[in-house]
Amino acid sequence: MKPNTRIWRQLLVQRRSFSTSPRRLENYAFIGLGQMGYQMARNLQARLPPSDTVRLFDINQGAAERLAHEMKSQQVGGAAVLVSASAAEASIDADTVITCLPEPQHVKSAYESILRAELASRSQPRLFIDCSTIDPSSSREVAAAVSSALPNGQGHFIDAPMSGGVVGATAGTLTFMLGAPDSLVARIETILLRMGKRVLHCGPQGAGLSAKLANNYLLAIENIATAEAMNLGVQWGLDPKVLANVINVSTGKCWPSEVNNPVPGVVETSPASRDYKGGFGIALMRKDLKLAMLAAKEADAKLTLADKASEVYETTEAQESCKGRDFSVVYRWLSGSK
Repeated sequence: MKPNTRIWRQLLVQRRSFSTSPRRLENYAFIGLGQMGYQMARNLQARLPPSDTVRLFDINQGAAERLAHEMKSQQVGGAAVLVSASAAEASIDADTVITCLPEPQHVKSAYESILRAELASRSQPRLFIDCSTIDPSSSREVAAAVSSALPNGQGHFIDAPMSGGVVGATAGTLTFMLGAPDSLVARIETILLRMGKRVLHCGPQGAGLSAKLANNYLLAIENIATAEAMNLGVQWGLDPKVLANVINVSTGKCWPSEVNNPVPGVVETSPASRDYKGGFGIALMRKDLKLAMLAAKEADAKLTLADKASEVYETTEAQESCKGRDFSVVYRWLSGSK
C-alpha cells in the first residue's frame, strides 16, 4: 500500500524538530553589586542553565565574594559563578555584559577598561546592557565608544534603567525601560526578564533613560506636592488617613499618596511607617532630579518646578533626622516633626 505523501512529509518534519542542535553556552559578566545589582545578579544566575557562566565584579571585592558564596551555597540549579578582579577580566570572554553603577563617571570608567581589553571574538554580537540611571548624553557617548571599538555590528550598547527599587530587585519584579534597536529587543528581553517582570521598549539607544528620567522628575514633584497637601490637611485638623482616602478616590491620587504616603501610619507598609527607612533614598532622588534637569537643558525643555524641587530635597537631606532615608521624608522636614 502506497503511503500518503502528505502524511509522510509531516512525519519527516516532526522527526527533524526533535533533532535539534545543542544550545550554545553563554557567558555573562555582571558589574556593579550595590543594593540593586546584588539582587539582580542573584536572580539572573539562578534563572540561567548550569551550562552558562556568570562572572561577577564590584569595586568592593568583598561584595562579589559574598554573593558568589551565597550563590554556590544555595545553588540547586543556575549558572556557574566566578569572581573577577576587574571589569575587564569579567568581560573579556562575555557574550553579555550587564552594568549597574551609581554615576555617569563610573559607567564611563568601567567601559573604558572593558574596551581596552582584548575582547574575544564572538559568533554573535556582544550585548552591553547598562542598567544604571545616568544622563542620556553620557549613555550615547559610551554607545559610540562601543561601536568604535567593536565595528561592523559586533558590539551593541543599550540602556535599560529600571523601576521597582530594592524590593523589586529582590523579588525579580523590576520594570526595565529599554533603549535599543528593534532587531535586538527579543534577545534583550530574554535576559532582562530573568531579573524582572516587564520590559518596555521606549525607542533607540538613550530612549530608556529619557523615559526613566521623565518619570522620576514627575515622581519628585508629586512626592513634594503630596507631602505639602497632607501637611496642610493635618494642620487644619484633618485625620491623615481620612485625607488620604479622600485624595485616593479623587483627582489628587498618585503613587506617593496611595502607596508611598509620606505620613507615618497612613500606609503601614510605606517607609514613613518605619521611620522612613528603606525605600528610594533621598540622595538617589536628588541625583535623578539633577540628571533630569541636565537632560532637559540639553533638549531645551523647560522644567519650571525643577529648581525649587531640587532645593527642597537638598535642604531636607541636610537635616540630620532626614539624611539617608526614603525621599518621602520631605514630609518630616515640612511638618517640622522629629
